Amino acid sequence: MRLDVVTIFPEYLEPLNVSLVGKARARGQLGVQVHDLRAWTYDRHNTVDDTPYGGGPGMVMKTEPWGDALDTVLADGYETGSHAPALIVPTPSGRPFTQELAVELSERPWLIFTPARYEGIDRRVIDEYVTRMPVYEVSIGDYVLAGGEAAVLVITEAVARLLPGVLGNAESHRDDSFAPGAMANLLEGPVYTKPPVWRGRDIPDVLLSGHHGKIARWRRDEALKRTTAHRPDLIERCDPKVFDKKDREMLSILGWAPDPQGEPHGRFWRRPQGVEE
Repeated sequence: MRLDVVTIFPEYLEPLNVSLVGKARARGQLGVQVHDLRAWTYDRHNTVDDTPYGGGPGMVMKTEPWGDALDTVLADGYETGSHAPALIVPTPSGRPFTQELAVELSERPWLIFTPARYEGIDRRVIDEYVTRMPVYEVSIGDYVLAGGEAAVLVITEAVARLLPGVLGNAESHRDDSFAPGAMANLLEGPVYTKPPVWRGRDIPDVLLSGHHGKIARWRRDEALKRTTAHRPDLIERCDPKVFDKKDREMLSILGWAPDPQGEPHGRFWRRPQGVEE
């Protein structure tokens, strides 16, 4: 996979040289090129922004530097054998970035990132390149950052770990929270390693039992507990058919009940505290 990032802060992308992404780059599994947008400015101040039409606070990133930069990146990529580019535009107004989208992007051979600053990029830039390639406007959360570089790091790490050969265990990502195709998108429960006792705290006995069935059941119950505590919306969205009898028993203990309309396979909902069925 090839990744290009155009930014006014190339140094922000230094973390792409470390950890899994850095190792993938060193092994040639991931080619990353970081470009300074100011290289495509032509005034002595290297100006990349201007005041917005119609007034309002802040500044807007100009069309010319972005257009020239993206044209150059595309030409260079095609000349070196890259193909099928997709433009990734980090923006708070984009679609939510999910594990499903990470999988989709991991299957593309070439991603070009445009992390913006200020009030964003002149919309005509996006409208121009959507005629040339798929464009993904993506948000990593319901908050606003000073710029899109942090989102590039998040998206790149989520995508890179899905590439063949990047993780030491090829199956590792299949059990991730939010993994597409999982029977239920539950959060993962707690994990433990040696020593068996630390500061007077033991690990759960079941993990030492060697009974794989009981261990699997314990992990499933812990996942249901953590998801109930932190992301109950995931359980509400689950197809109830993915829950077996033991799941339903644990969900009942945790305050969940099947659809109140009486449908035998209705989705689960949280009973108000103190209310019995």
